[in-house]
Amino acid sequence: MLISASVQIHQSCLFQYSVSGFSLQPYSQKPSKKPIENDSRRKNVVYPTSSSRTNIHCCSDRVKIRNSSGEEVIPGSKITGNVSFDRCLDPNVLASVLQGCSNCNQVRSIHAFVLKVLDRPVTFLINNFISAYVRFRELKKARQLFDEMGDRDIVSWTAMLNGYSKLGLDEEVLKLFMDLAANGFQPNRFTLACLLNLCARRSDLALGKQIHTHVVKSSLKSLILDSSLVYFYSSCGLISGAFEVFNRMTERDVICWTTMITACAQRGFGYEALSMFSQMQLDGFHPNEFTFCSALKACGEEEALKFGKQLHGVLVKKMLRLDVFVMSSLLGMYVKCGEVLDARTVFDGMSKRNTVTWTSMIAGYAQNGYGEEAIGLFRRMNRRRIFASYLTVVSILSACGLVRSLNLGKEIHAKILKNNMEKNVYIGTTLIWFYCRCGSYSYAIKILEAMPVKDVVSWTAIISGHARLGNGMEALEFLNNMLWEGVEPNPFTYSSALKACTRIEAVKEGKLIHASANKALALSNVYVGSALIDLYAKCGLVEDAFHVFDNMPERNIVVWKTMIIGYARNGMCKEALQLLYRMQAEGIKMDDLTVATVLSACGDVKWVSKRSSMCTLNSAG
Repeated sequence: MLISASVQIHQSCLFQYSVSGFSLQPYSQKPSKKPIENDSRRKNVVYPTSSSRTNIHCCSDRVKIRNSSGEEVIPGSKITGNVSFDRCLDPNVLASVLQGCSNCNQVRSIHAFVLKVLDRPVTFLINNFISAYVRFRELKKARQLFDEMGDRDIVSWTAMLNGYSKLGLDEEVLKLFMDLAANGFQPNRFTLACLLNLCARRSDLALGKQIHTHVVKSSLKSLILDSSLVYFYSSCGLISGAFEVFNRMTERDVICWTTMITACAQRGFGYEALSMFSQMQLDGFHPNEFTFCSALKACGEEEALKFGKQLHGVLVKKMLRLDVFVMSSLLGMYVKCGEVLDARTVFDGMSKRNTVTWTSMIAGYAQNGYGEEAIGLFRRMNRRRIFASYLTVVSILSACGLVRSLNLGKEIHAKILKNNMEKNVYIGTTLIWFYCRCGSYSYAIKILEAMPVKDVVSWTAIISGHARLGNGMEALEFLNNMLWEGVEPNPFTYSSALKACTRIEAVKEGKLIHASANKALALSNVYVGSALIDLYAKCGLVEDAFHVFDNMPERNIVVWKTMIIGYARNGMCKEALQLLYRMQAEGIKMDDLTVATVLSACGDVKWVSKRSSMCTLNSAG
């Protein structure tokens, strides 16, 4: 027997379904052109059906049930007319009606009607009411229904778990899951997927692995469950675990591919993300906007400008939805690749911009040394009264530091204080860096002392600021205070402290820092190594400098230059030239300034620019 129910919502659209047995499918027959009532807002549709017809109208926040003659059937009143309530209250029909509700008042109206005409609604129907209340964030009402249920099934438990999970009530989710297990219910794939999402949000690796073990032992396989496992492992930073699950999947979809690509891009595996993006298309999957956003992020991290431009071209040719998120990702890619002009072209071509877009462009200017342009764009953003986030403030303070715009920086500092943003560790650290950059060390010290939480970056900012202008003793004093507070130095802290030692030629303190860096395995860092070489060379301890140089696992051009100039300034011309030839033999190009520095220091030798493993000394005389 075929039952039809039409659901009409004022100021919304019409939902119509045909229910046949337990199969719920959209009804495809064309509507009649017969006008219904004298209300221009209504667009009722008439379907062929049996002689007994009931229409359920969700009008604004009220529900009206009408019979085939158009007479309203009011819940609780004496029912007259040819109305079949077994059809009107078919659970499948009401489930479709609940899905079409646009607000919670409509759900309450249907619920009130059902309670008046049915003594004990079936479990399937109550589950749908719980899901409807959860959808409108009415957890109290959903939980009341759940607690009053005499006959729960796993769908009831899962609906309630999803409700708590969506509102971030993690402890309630765990408590309810314990009750589920205590009542002897076996979780299905949707229950486990909900729990895995909880574990991903909390980075609860132990519980997530237990759930994974249960999935394997129970031989539960489904796309939604496998995708949740991939998301869980990637959110916990275990990319290898995510790949293991992904590679064993017999069925994949675009969402699963996007999850893996996003995880790789966010965890610094940009090359793998781009490889998977290509493989995804070879396997016949078409990337969506979210996939493109993650691929563009990977291009930015790997500075893969050519690939990024190809993605830009595909986005334009395929005419995908170029919303603010896709365009912001595209802008970010160009910024990270150093293509500020291309980034600005993308920015100017955007019809809609949000705070992230403005911040990305301002940060792009600041990071690439365009301080004035960043300040100009920030003023334009301010005139349009666009909300400035913490990252916006950090970016504009960086720009002010670049051009040493003390007045504008103080103006921004005043707004930070007005909006109670000064306790943010990133803003506090950037303020310290800004004032040190502008030479206002008293302000920098006050900000550091006022910070409720000082991390290693905050301390490093004040240490490097003092070291930059030659205040070596002050820098070392702050290093000592940092260690007393139990904060472990990072490679940049060591590098800044060693530069402070170099300024005042404090060899003894430098050797102590050397020992500490060695224990912390920070000597492999090229910045620490070059700072240490520079300290020893300037203090005349060239052999110690060369020992550090020779034991470095990786050397960049700065390390080579520091060692070569160290030899030259200490009158060891032969060793300096030998190192120049060794550098040339290893295929590293030396700049003319370094060669000129060596030759001016040595005086009576000439540099023969040719590849040779031997040193060639030609007397000037």
